[in-house]
Amino acid sequence: MPNIVLFSGSSHHDLSQRVADRLGLELGKVVTKKFSNQETSVEIGESVRGEDVYIIQSGCGEINDNLMELLIMINACKIASSSRVTAVIPCFPYARQDKKDKKGSVERWSRAPISAKLVANMLSVAGADHIITMDLHASQIQGFFDIPVDNLYAEPAVLQWIKENILEWRNCIIVSPDAGGAKRVTSIADRLNVEFALIHKERKKANEVDRMVLVGDVKDRVAILVDDMADTCGTICHAADKLVSAGATKVYAILTHGIFSGPAISRINNAPFEAVVVTNTIPQEEKMKHCPKIQFIDISMILAEAIRRTHNV
Repeated sequence: MPNIVLFSGSSHHDLSQRVADRLGLELGKVVTKKFSNQETSVEIGESVRGEDVYIIQSGCGEINDNLMELLIMINACKIASSSRVTAVIPCFPYARQDKKDKKGSVERWSRAPISAKLVANMLSVAGADHIITMDLHASQIQGFFDIPVDNLYAEPAVLQWIKENILEWRNCIIVSPDAGGAKRVTSIADRLNVEFALIHKERKKANEVDRMVLVGDVKDRVAILVDDMADTCGTICHAADKLVSAGATKVYAILTHGIFSGPAISRINNAPFEAVVVTNTIPQEEKMKHCPKIQFIDISMILAEAIRRTHNV
């Protein structure tokens, strides 16, 4: 592929290498380091003049450091006369801060910022001409940009995994752990020609405990929880308990972005999951060592194909 350069940031070198291998490319030379005062330094190690540049950096790990590194890499390529710079961000940082929420006992609009919009502005100002990301937590984030955004979907890879790894998939039911994910699970259920269910958290009055209400019949079926993201995993683990108590024979969880912070690993180990399946938008190797239930779906093929088609336009 002529006139294309692929760089990897520090956040997920394994995924970057997988994408490069699928494209038949070598990763570009870049040196990233920290000064003694913790400022980030980036040096592009080859000419990018007139090149179509793609920088792969996921919003995970040390998120703020990795975001700053990405911004500096974009700007370094831009001022080095690259023809176009595309930021490939498999897991978009600050995606959960996409709106002002009602918080506090008085139910007034909070004074919180819309940080996802701020990140979009920063990427544009740094010099990004195009963004490629995957399963945005809130699809309206695409509208925060004044440059093209390709929001890819992990659904094809998820469907393939289900058919190849769950023998009873024709007798499964796709479950959303909250009402907000209903659109996602209905799409997968329609493609598999199976039924769907959802779990609604019923918020009680003051001093009363919230309870989870299951809408749908999971008795004697394989239940597959599907969500875009799991962080501390409290919601999906409670959902798994609810499904088992409702008669599900097995419970799987399939997630696009497995953050797994805090008590997540302990919760998964103690929950009644057959497997918790995540894509590799975020590195999972260390977490898999401590939790044998975690498996991953490689989405490098989807990212590589998006890069190939973008470059060949």
